[in-house]
Amino acid sequence: MGKALSNSARVPVIVGVGQVTETTLPPEAALSPKGLMLAAAHAAAADCGAGEALLRSLDSLVVIRLFSDTVPSLRSPFGTMQNPPWSVAQALGATPRELIYPPQGGDTPQTMLTRACAQIAAGESEVAMLLGAEALRTELAARRAGLALDWSDPAPCPAEELGGAVRLFTSAEEAHGARSAIAMYALFEQTLRGARGETPAQRRQGLGALFAGLARVAAANPLATRRQGYSAEAIASVTPANPVVGFPYTKLMTANMYVDQAAAILVCSQAKADALGVPASKRVYLHSSAAAHDQWFVTERAELHRSPAIRGVVRQTLAAAGATLAEVAAFDLYSCFPSAVQVACDEIGLAPDDPRGLSVTGGLSFFGGPGNNYVTHAIAEMVQRLRALPGRFGLVTANGGLLTKHAAGLYSTTPPRPGLPQPDSAAIQREIDALPLAPLAASPQGAARVESYTVVNGRQGPERGIILGRLDATGQRFIANTPADATTLARLEAEDMLGRPGQVQQAEGRNIFTPGV
Repeated sequence: MGKALSNSARVPVIVGVGQVTETTLPPEAALSPKGLMLAAAHAAAADCGAGEALLRSLDSLVVIRLFSDTVPSLRSPFGTMQNPPWSVAQALGATPRELIYPPQGGDTPQTMLTRACAQIAAGESEVAMLLGAEALRTELAARRAGLALDWSDPAPCPAEELGGAVRLFTSAEEAHGARSAIAMYALFEQTLRGARGETPAQRRQGLGALFAGLARVAAANPLATRRQGYSAEAIASVTPANPVVGFPYTKLMTANMYVDQAAAILVCSQAKADALGVPASKRVYLHSSAAAHDQWFVTERAELHRSPAIRGVVRQTLAAAGATLAEVAAFDLYSCFPSAVQVACDEIGLAPDDPRGLSVTGGLSFFGGPGNNYVTHAIAEMVQRLRALPGRFGLVTANGGLLTKHAAGLYSTTPPRPGLPQPDSAAIQREIDALPLAPLAASPQGAARVESYTVVNGRQGPERGIILGRLDATGQRFIANTPADATTLARLEAEDMLGRPGQVQQAEGRNIFTPGV
C-alpha cells in the first residue's frame, strides 16, 4: 500500500461489500453487466449502513475490465459500454475525480483495491469503490434464443485504462495453438505431476480430491453457481457432461465463466467511516499487500511448476503485517485451474488439505469465474467471513494471465499497527527479473524429449497435441505440435509421455514433435 501509515484518520477501511449471483432468470428478464454492477453497488451501500449518499460522494471509481473487452472471441453481440466506469457513475449520480478501467487480469481486483487504499492513506481520496460484473450466462442464453438485446451505452470520453491491454503470448506460442489458458495451465499441470513422480492415474485422483474441497465450500454458499457438492470421483471422471477440455483437465476442473455475477467493495478513510457512523463490526482493514509478476512468457520460464512471484508476494505480505501463516484463519487461493491452486500451495507452504480450507467462496469452478472479477467476490466474501472472526487474519491471493501476475492481500477487523512499513513490490520484482530464462531454440531439429504436454479437446474430442520439449544436443526448450492423427492424440491421453523421446522438425512454419515408441 505504499509507505508506512502514521495518520490514523486516513487509515483506509473497507466498510461495505455487495454481491449478486443470478442463475434462473430468462435472458429477456435478466440484468446486463451494467445492471448487475449497479445492483452490487447498492448492496454494498446498504451493507455499510451509510446508504446512497455514500455512493454519490465517491471520488474514485474502478470497474474491473469486462471479458467482452478482454477476449476477442467473447465480444458481445449486444453492444458494449464505451466507458464502463463513466456509465456506472452516471447511473449512481456520482461525479468521481477519477474513473478507472484497468487492464485485464484476475489480479486487478486486489491491485486496484491496494491502489485505492494507498490513495486514501495519502490523502488523495476519501471514498472509493471497486466493482465489476459479467453476464455471460444471459448473453449465451440470449444468443441461443435468437434475442436481440441492447447493452450499448455511449460515453463522451474514453476510460482511463492505465496502459490498456497487454500481450500474454509469444508468436511461437500462438502459432502452435497454445493461445489459451486451458492449454497453458494443463502444461503446468504435467510438470507438477512430474515433479511429484506421480502417474497420470494418481494425479487425476489427486486433482479430484483437491477440487472436491472447493465444491464442498460452494455447496454451502448461496451465491455459488454450482452447488451440487461434486465428489472427487465425479470431478475426475470423464463423462458426456464432464468431458476432457484440455488434458488432463475435465470441465469441472476449469473456471466456469458463463455466469451472471457482480461484486462491489466500498472503502473510505477511517475519519469518513466515523463521520458516517459505520459500526466497528462492519469495518475490515487491508493490513498489507504486494504484487509482482513471474517471467512474462510461459515458454521462457525455467521451471514451469514454480512461481517465485507467488512466493515473494505472500512472504512479504505476511511479514509486513507481522503475521505468520499459522495466524491466518481463512484463505482464498486463486483457483482457475488445479495447477494454479497447487503451485500457490507449494510456494506458500500450505497443504492442499489444510483444515482451514483453500477458499471462502468455492473457487472459480464452483462459485463461478466471472472473468477478471472473481477476486472482487473473494475479497467481499473474506470481509464477511472476518466480520464473524474479529481479530483474525484472512489471506486472498490473485492471479492474472497464465500464472503470470500475482497479488496478495491480508485482511482483518483489527486496524493495522501504525508505522509498519509496507511490502516493497519493486524489490520482489527485481529479484524475479534477475532469474535466468529458459534457453529457447528458434529452429529446433533432431532428437528431443518431452518436458510437458497436453491435448486440447473440442466438442468432438481431441483436436491438437501441444508439446514443450528439450533438445537432446543442447538442452534448449522448444514448443511444438504433434501429428494430428487420432492415434497420436489418443496415445498422448493414454500413456505417460513425460520424458518420452522423439524427433522434432519444422514443417509449414510450425515445429512438429513425433514421439518415439
